[in-house]
Amino acid sequence: MPSPTPRILSLLSIMQTGGTWPGAALVERLGISHRTLRRDVDHLRQLGYRVSTVMGPDGGYRLDAGSELPPLLFDDEQIVALAAALQVAATGGSGMGDASARALATVRQVLPSRLRHRIDAAAADSIPRSGDAPAPLVDPKVLAAVGSATHNTEVLRFDYTNAPDAPARRVEPHGIVTQAGRWYLVAWDLDRDAWRLFRIDRIRPRLATHLPFTPRAIPGGDAATFVAARLKGSERADAWPCIGTVELAVPAREIAPFVGDGTVEVLAADSCRLAAGSWSWIALAASIGRFDAGIESAQPAELAQAFATLADRFSRSGKQSPSTC
Repeated sequence: MPSPTPRILSLLSIMQTGGTWPGAALVERLGISHRTLRRDVDHLRQLGYRVSTVMGPDGGYRLDAGSELPPLLFDDEQIVALAAALQVAATGGSGMGDASARALATVRQVLPSRLRHRIDAAAADSIPRSGDAPAPLVDPKVLAAVGSATHNTEVLRFDYTNAPDAPARRVEPHGIVTQAGRWYLVAWDLDRDAWRLFRIDRIRPRLATHLPFTPRAIPGGDAATFVAARLKGSERADAWPCIGTVELAVPAREIAPFVGDGTVEVLAADSCRLAAGSWSWIALAASIGRFDAGIESAQPAELAQAFATLADRFSRSGKQSPSTC
C-alpha cells in the first residue's frame, strides 16, 4: 500500500479535476480499501479542504471551493507546469509581471533541490518576433472586470481609448483571447448589431451593469477562431482571404524556415513551389518578393496582377531622382 502522503496527494489530484467521484472509482484508482479512503478524505478535511459526501446511487465525494485557501499540494509535473506558466505570465503583457515573478520566487524557495533544478533548467527568455511592437500592458483590474462580465454573461459598458469622444460602448462579452502578448475581447456590439474585436488594453470599464444576456453563436465557432480570422483579415474562417501559389528559382530548404504558415514543395534541386496567404493580393506578392528569387507560374490571376502592379510601382520609383543623404 502506498505511504499516506503520496496517496493523499494522488487523491487530491484526482478530485481537483472536478465533479463527483464515486467511492468505488477512487478505491480502484488508488488501490486502497474503502476504510483507507474514508480516512484520507478526513485527512484532507483536516487540512482545510472542503470535501462533500454525496449520498445516493450516483454519490461519492466532491471537492468544493472553500472560504479560505488550504495548503496547496502539487505533484512534480504540476510544479514544473506552474513554474513555466508563471514565467510566461511575467512577460505576457497582462500587467502582472511583478506579481508573477514574486510568485515564482515564493514557489521556488520552498521546493526540494531536485525540483528547483528542473525549474531552473526550464527557464527561458522571451523575445518578440522581429518587427513586433512591444505588447501593451493590461491593467489587472480591467482584465478582472472584463473577465467577470464575460464569465457571468452580463452586458459590459466601457469607454474605448482609441475613440475618446465616442459614447460608451455596450457589448455582450463572449470571450477573451491572447495573441502575441495582446489581449482581445470578442463581443457583440449592441449599438452596431455586429461582432467586434476590442483590445483590452484600450478598455476602461464603467460600473457593472448586472444585465444578463443570452450567448450567441460566435462566427467561426469560438472566440479563438474568430480572433485568428480577424487578424488575418477574414470574416469567419481562420484562413487568409488571399491564397496563391508560385514557383521559385531557389532550393526549398533555403526558404522553408521563413514561410510562416505557408507550405513549400520541392520541384527540383534548385526550385520549389510555394503556397502562401495574406490579407491582400498586393501584400502576398510583396511577401513573396522578399525571397529574392525568380518567380514563375503565379496563380491565381489576382496574384499575377498584383506582381504586375508592384513591378510598375517599383519601376516608377526607381526612375525618380535619388535623394542625397
